[in-house]
Amino acid sequence: MEDPRLDGWPSGRGLITVARDTSFSYSFLVLPPSGRRAIGAVWDFCRAVDDAVDEAAGGAGPLSAEAQAVAGRELALWRAEVARAFEGGTPETPQGRALVPHIRAFGLPRTPFEDLIDGVEMDLHAPRYETFDALVEYCRRVASAVGLMCLPIFGAREPGSRDYAHHLGLALQLTNIIRDVGVDLAQGRLYLPLEDLRRFGCTEPMLAAGRVTPEVRALLAFQCRRARDYYTRAAAAAPAADRRRLVAAGIMGGIYFGILERIERAGYDVFTERIRVPRPARARIALAVWMRTMLGLPPRPHA
Repeated sequence: MEDPRLDGWPSGRGLITVARDTSFSYSFLVLPPSGRRAIGAVWDFCRAVDDAVDEAAGGAGPLSAEAQAVAGRELALWRAEVARAFEGGTPETPQGRALVPHIRAFGLPRTPFEDLIDGVEMDLHAPRYETFDALVEYCRRVASAVGLMCLPIFGAREPGSRDYAHHLGLALQLTNIIRDVGVDLAQGRLYLPLEDLRRFGCTEPMLAAGRVTPEVRALLAFQCRRARDYYTRAAAAAPAADRRRLVAAGIMGGIYFGILERIERAGYDVFTERIRVPRPARARIALAVWMRTMLGLPPRPHA
């Protein structure tokens, strides 16, 4: 299955999750079977939470008040499911029950699961973010939180690995947001900070028109530079002691950095078609990151 939300990370609105037959399937081949099963359980749980909003919407366009209420009730049920999974209860969903043995085996942290639900809930109200700092909080919840869920599965224990997960999550989600500007606007959502639109003389109608005007190009180029900065921060934060354990995450970063480069090479035209990294190129990136890591070389800063 490879719909627009499943090309590794879902669309700008969606959380960062790991699809089994998409961009990041390459990265998890480096994990042992127990790790792949755990990642699959985490992904299934996260995707079910995300679907609480997607299914309530029932199609394109902003959520109606009724759909918001339905999605809100669904998210409340997932909050209760997290509590059951982490407090020794009996989860009521297949996703919750599948998660429990991995919580025990890997010591998965509870807080990122709750943060994820909080982040998905932020999408119920056709979000706009006035400042980049406000957007960072959203990205932290829907993207960095998933990385923090995965760190114990990777076996990454160094404190610096949490910083790595935080910065990489922001980099990936910002890449998503840039790529999916048009799709998100059609659904009533805009993730680019409004302060940035004003800075570059860009308006929502300009973006909705789907044309790369000088204003749109300047705005998206600035966002790409910002995403590059977070890829660089992630590389700098990766602790030497955990680099091999973080190789799966490094492959994720390499593939999504490839998307960012393709956006730049396309002259920031993210409207004509959805920009992807072809499968052969994903495989080459995965191999290159794996070899560099096995040779003990530091991660590339991507800047």
